[in-house]
Amino acid sequence: MSVLPLVFTSGWASGINAYAVVLLLGLFGATGLADEVPESLQRTDVLVIAGVLFLCEAVADKIPYVDSAWDTAHTVIRPVAGAVVAALLAGGSGSLPELAAGAIGGSTALMSHLVKAGTRMAVNTSPEPFSNVGVSVLEDLGVAGIITFAVFHPVAAAVIAGTLLLLGLLVLVFLASRIRRFLRRRARRREERHPAGAGGPWPHG
Repeated sequence: MSVLPLVFTSGWASGINAYAVVLLLGLFGATGLADEVPESLQRTDVLVIAGVLFLCEAVADKIPYVDSAWDTAHTVIRPVAGAVVAALLAGGSGSLPELAAGAIGGSTALMSHLVKAGTRMAVNTSPEPFSNVGVSVLEDLGVAGIITFAVFHPVAAAVIAGTLLLLGLLVLVFLASRIRRFLRRRARRREERHPAGAGGPWPHG
């Protein structure tokens, strides 16, 4: 499938920011810069919704702990979006190759989402908020750059996306201790907010 490199790259990018992928591909298709983009992604209502959700993510993604809550909520959304975009890029008629493309896009999006979410957990162990903003800006620029590059050079972009995905998985291994620290801290905060036995029946006197 000649569209497979774009499918893989869009899946990787969807795991980081699915709304940016839909918005960028739709704009490239609507302006005639990309012939591979299906008309369903170019619709005005789709572009408006994707743009609004992208702005919401751009804000939430830069606030410590809010970004991790946002990632948790998108554990299903990003892989599904990656699968849907991939299937649409491959034709969207439900044939076996298009279903395979959807599976590739969805699984790639899930892996890159796990890398993003895990990295953010590690970053949130830092006491200052500026690292969140810096990482978020790099992610936004990376998604915009790789999708733009993929429209004109899909094979090269897919190689870059695959390399970044592999590096991200390796980074997660090195950040495992910081991720565990984040999870312990979050569990502690939940216990402080809802102590054991709170709200139970009053003891008999």
